[in-house]
Amino acid sequence: MEQFLFIIGMLPSTFMIVSPILIAATGGMICERSGVVNIALEGLMSMGAMTAAVAHVLMETKTGLSVPLALIFASLAGGLFSLIHAFASITLRADQIISGTGINLLSNGITVFVCQLLFRMDRSMNYRMGMRSGLFGIYPTIWIALIILAVTWFMLNKRPWGLRLRAAGEYPQALASAGVSVIRIRYAAVIISGILAGLAGGCIVLTQDIQFTVSTINGKGFIALAAVSFGRWLPLGILGSSFLFGISSSLAVNIVNIKNLQFLPSEVFNMMPYLITLLTLVVFSGKDYAPKAAGQPYDKSQN
Repeated sequence: MEQFLFIIGMLPSTFMIVSPILIAATGGMICERSGVVNIALEGLMSMGAMTAAVAHVLMETKTGLSVPLALIFASLAGGLFSLIHAFASITLRADQIISGTGINLLSNGITVFVCQLLFRMDRSMNYRMGMRSGLFGIYPTIWIALIILAVTWFMLNKRPWGLRLRAAGEYPQALASAGVSVIRIRYAAVIISGILAGLAGGCIVLTQDIQFTVSTINGKGFIALAAVSFGRWLPLGILGSSFLFGISSSLAVNIVNIKNLQFLPSEVFNMMPYLITLLTLVVFSGKDYAPKAAGQPYDKSQN
């Protein structure tokens, strides 16, 4: 009975942590299924988190809709910022890893610069109240994440657009020979991944923090990438892997309630998501689950 109550007590914090990872991982899966590797999720989430925090701070006392508006602005910021990655990796056919790394580095500078301009410090001002939790202390972000995942599964498996997206990541030349623009499909996938990453960043800052700082995201974008790999680029797979990472993070918060594990420092559980991320990359580094054309620039001349 005691263990059951402990598991129930962990659910709110687990769902809170899982939600943004699942949203960002869904975006990363869409992007990579189109053939574009997006390691810029970390930077896109930072842009979304900063935008959401700034928007919420500025609107909190003016409207009761500051939280949903902040999430919308966060999504737009992520989508617009992802255009840099799309232009570099698709139009210019640049190395996708280098492009994503550049965006991650650029986001660190831009977020701090904006906070310095608006608040005269390297972070946003504190807001009075973030997103409110609902029944049993569960934030609505988990329902947002599950709806996004369900819609993504439907689009990937039941609609022609999903077939074209998968073809762009597997056999882009064959897709182009059928009269479909590979470039448009990949641009759409990168922008969607940016929108979802921005939304994920907004969910993090409005549920897990009281302001935006440079450590708000703290590697969660890379955890989302690992969830994509661990989930084998499948919607149900990333659902399971996101919960695995979320549970390990939640244990660090609830360790004080586990008598048999209290002898371990909480840092052991704090590092578990990142340790699992590294193990995931090692285990799946030699597997061929990834789309065949992932990371390969598309060249029309090869048709």
